[in-house]
Amino acid sequence: MAHGTLRVAVVGLGFGAEFVPIYLDHPDVASVVVCDANPQRLARVTERFRVQEACLQLDEVIGSPRIDAVHLVSGIPDHAGQAIAVLRAGKHCACTVPMATTIDDLHRIVAAQRESGRTYMMMETAVYTRQFLFAQDLHQRGELGRLQFLRGAHYQDMECWPPYWAGLPPMWYATHAVGPLLALAGTRAKRVQCLGSGEMRQELRQQYGNPWPVETALFQLAVPGLCAEVTRTLFHCARPYMESFTVYGEDGCYEWQLEGEPPMLFRASPVTPGQTRRHAAERPQTPDRADLLPAPIGRYTRRFVYGNDAQHLSFEQGGGHHGSHPHLVHEFVRSIVEARAPRIDSVTAANWTAAGICAHQSAMADGHAVEVPAFG
Repeated sequence: MAHGTLRVAVVGLGFGAEFVPIYLDHPDVASVVVCDANPQRLARVTERFRVQEACLQLDEVIGSPRIDAVHLVSGIPDHAGQAIAVLRAGKHCACTVPMATTIDDLHRIVAAQRESGRTYMMMETAVYTRQFLFAQDLHQRGELGRLQFLRGAHYQDMECWPPYWAGLPPMWYATHAVGPLLALAGTRAKRVQCLGSGEMRQELRQQYGNPWPVETALFQLAVPGLCAEVTRTLFHCARPYMESFTVYGEDGCYEWQLEGEPPMLFRASPVTPGQTRRHAAERPQTPDRADLLPAPIGRYTRRFVYGNDAQHLSFEQGGGHHGSHPHLVHEFVRSIVEARAPRIDSVTAANWTAAGICAHQSAMADGHAVEVPAFG
């Protein structure tokens, strides 16, 4: 595909409105169409960003020969069906997390991507945050040494969110905690044992039959001898919002635990049998990585799109999930232009999402081990 010719549609303009100006300013994008079933919101976003074309229905987007790629920012129950429809229409597809909520739907999306030959990318913010990119650089430079253990957590209170969230199994929406661990380890989850904890009030159990407000999983990874632990909450936990991950290496340990504070980096002198190791601790400032982006969209690592009348939690966290949004857009766009698989392609997305789905299966079976399928 030639430079500056990609035509993109953004579907779902609540959280999705953040991505519209990024696509509009990306040098490889020729035009942007917006789509939302809410006519007032559609008109507001269209006017605000001076978008030339708008649609009320996804069918209009799918049927348009003028659109090459679709970014789905819709509700969780719609992800699988919409992604499959987009791919079968011969269009590239980006989709917010999670990929799906059943193993069968994961297989269906992977199959649709392979059959269509189009790009699928799951837009997982957690592996493009400043904190993750910093940890990734440490690991790639060998400063952490051999990885020994990984831990992730995501605490969030979903009271008063859209109805489909009511009682959602926590591990169905675990990729913010799972993704960084599997990305750093360069592998997938192979086997999981998970326990549910706490007490869910009765009306929240009705929609999904889930009794657990908290789930904690221990994953055996496909790398021999390496495991990871993940905790996820959605209701009945007073902990304020937090996404975090920790990677424990033989030479260095990186801990990001609090939204408003820099991470901790622990270092130790090399292992010498019979000698005590020296330890040091620091709080490194994670640099902004706008340098990895084209200049026209670099500003979106820090610029807020929403105003005081339309806030979203990602902006309270600081510049679009810690600066990740323009990185996601750039990777999706460039993967299409360069005719290559994106970093979070259909197989990777399925592997990361399946880990959480299988974890909930284990929790509902009193912690019995569940094998996590591989998708390629």
